[in-house]
Amino acid sequence: MSKRLRGVFAAVATASTADREIDCARSIALARYLLSNGCDGLNVLGTTGEATSFSLGQRRQLMTAYAQAGLPLGRCMVGTGAAAVGDAIALTQHAADLGFAAALVLPPFYYKGVPDDGLVAYVDAILSATAAKPIPLYLYHFPAQSGVPWHPKLVRRLLETFGQRLVGLKDSSGDMSYAREVAAISPDFDVFPSTEAVLLEARDGAFAGCISATANLNADLCGRAWRDGDKTAYEKAVAIRKLFDGKALVPGIKAALAHVHRDADWKRLMPPFALFPDADSKEVVAGYDRVRAT
Repeated sequence: MSKRLRGVFAAVATASTADREIDCARSIALARYLLSNGCDGLNVLGTTGEATSFSLGQRRQLMTAYAQAGLPLGRCMVGTGAAAVGDAIALTQHAADLGFAAALVLPPFYYKGVPDDGLVAYVDAILSATAAKPIPLYLYHFPAQSGVPWHPKLVRRLLETFGQRLVGLKDSSGDMSYAREVAAISPDFDVFPSTEAVLLEARDGAFAGCISATANLNADLCGRAWRDGDKTAYEKAVAIRKLFDGKALVPGIKAALAHVHRDADWKRLMPPFALFPDADSKEVVAGYDRVRAT
């Protein structure tokens, strides 16, 4: 199995073009920047990366571009979950063929209230199809978006059924009691909450680190908090995250990236997202600059 992933992971944003294609050059430049400025790794094509707004071919294109650019795929997990099991298999196989460290798998999210047996069958299909190149799998728990939870009893069943191929979970629920419960299932099951606010707790061994949208903007601070226990850096990182409370997170991240990198094209979003409101953008940018100035 691959080396266990640990530390600060940005749920890295995906740049897009005016005609709604993936802008691979900008996306790769951001990936390089983050890996050189505090990130231990990247979560490619997750929610912040607008994965489910891109086609199967577009997602494969960006994955291939990462590999061709020589990015360290051993430090990257990539989102491969899909509503159709065949698409999830194709994406996971592509990730395995390219050498990504792991695949991050949403449940099949269109049908709600499905039985556990159906979700087990979904995971089984992906694992069986990738048995020749056994890429590790992380479950992606985001019930507010997917409407389909990886609940603790099901996680335990999946671990008992599939063993070492299932290595962890990204928890975007915001429910820390849930995160702690699934982390306690096995010492070999690595849980990444979706906020940098857990980093000091994670340093003590409760979690494997964090996978955060706002690490697109504060990776250097997160890195110092994780590696050095720097409480000032930690407080600044959390303050930057709080700027987005009550706001549209993905459009906000891209608006802030446009400010940080002085590149207005980062504001582009795939439907159904709309541009971040000007008032919110001014508030976030001013707050970001204020945190950075202290």
